[in-house]
Amino acid sequence: MSVVEYNLLTAPDKSEMSTRRSDKKDERRASPVRRSFSEGGSIEHRADVFRRAGARDICVLTRQLATLLHAGMPLVPALSALVEQMQGSSLAQIMEEVRDSVNAGSSFAGALGKHPRIFSNLFVNMVAAGETSGTLEEVLLRLAEMLDKRAHLAGKVKSVIAYPLMLAVVAVGVVMFLLSFVVPSITQIFLEINRQLPWPTRLLISTSAFMKTFLLVIIAAVCIVVFGIGAWVRTKEGRIIWDRSKLRMPLFGKLFLKLEIARLSRTLGILLASGIPVLSALEIAKGVVQNTFLAGALGSVKDLVSKGDNVADAVRSTGLFPPIVFHIIATGQISGDIEGGLLSIADMYDGEVEMTAKMLTSLLEPAIVLAMGAVIGFIVLAILLPIFEINQVL
Repeated sequence: MSVVEYNLLTAPDKSEMSTRRSDKKDERRASPVRRSFSEGGSIEHRADVFRRAGARDICVLTRQLATLLHAGMPLVPALSALVEQMQGSSLAQIMEEVRDSVNAGSSFAGALGKHPRIFSNLFVNMVAAGETSGTLEEVLLRLAEMLDKRAHLAGKVKSVIAYPLMLAVVAVGVVMFLLSFVVPSITQIFLEINRQLPWPTRLLISTSAFMKTFLLVIIAAVCIVVFGIGAWVRTKEGRIIWDRSKLRMPLFGKLFLKLEIARLSRTLGILLASGIPVLSALEIAKGVVQNTFLAGALGSVKDLVSKGDNVADAVRSTGLFPPIVFHIIATGQISGDIEGGLLSIADMYDGEVEMTAKMLTSLLEPAIVLAMGAVIGFIVLAILLPIFEINQVL
């Protein structure tokens, strides 16, 4: 039996020294658990928001640090090398502060935890586990891989949503411009002829007159609705309803669910592989899940596991996850490799997210182009029909 001493950090600048006895197997899991550092915080902590770094920057930093440690360089010189490498970037000052804290006797995880807006609770806890188990280099490589895959998948989903949305906005803008400014000058000629006009032309004239009269009102109403929905989504209840609706959304619902399952499975798998206890890993992963509805379900999983249920049965009880997820977890529990099962789930859903994203892009782009073509075609037809009738009379 050996004695392991570690700091349990519950808030910035507060720590509690704990001592536990464990054998070699348990010692690996006696990792310091950093809870959320974002509550409160000093002026220095709040200033991090103005020098926030992107996920790609954190990923590159993590991979470079792992490479330096693999080369045999001690931690403080490795951090100094990173500071020199990143001169001029948004992370240089942050890493200099981290290096100085480590040099003054702080743990690496504790130094990172002073910058909660840069380094997430997940990041800090995994580094703490790596320090405790002596596998910091391996943990950093896992973190870099996870951050890279997460950014890649998020980019895929954003591209699926952003490009069709941009096309739709441009299409609506063009049609509104035509109906409000171009069509009225053309249809005015038809009104002066004093003849019965075809129904497409009459519909076009009525729509154009409505748009010209109420254009500013329509724009204002759209802005009010958009900002109103945004304000409602920022409330706790609104966010839960919105996130639940996203998972049930036609076409995109399955994509969002697969993305969250991939992110959650990879996070849990890497946390467990790094030596974080199951309950702590579930708590940390809950903060990583961006969908609050799923985060609530994960909280239920944690409660059931803390009462003695196994992870697979707890996941099944939520009713949110596909059967293959809890079956793979159950198999991992039997074989003693639950983290491997979780990482396999993540790899599987990573591939499904990419395939679903490609499929939606291939469907939505031509659909929007066809819809815009149909509207423009209707406008052209409505303008040409009276001209054809006038030519026949003449």
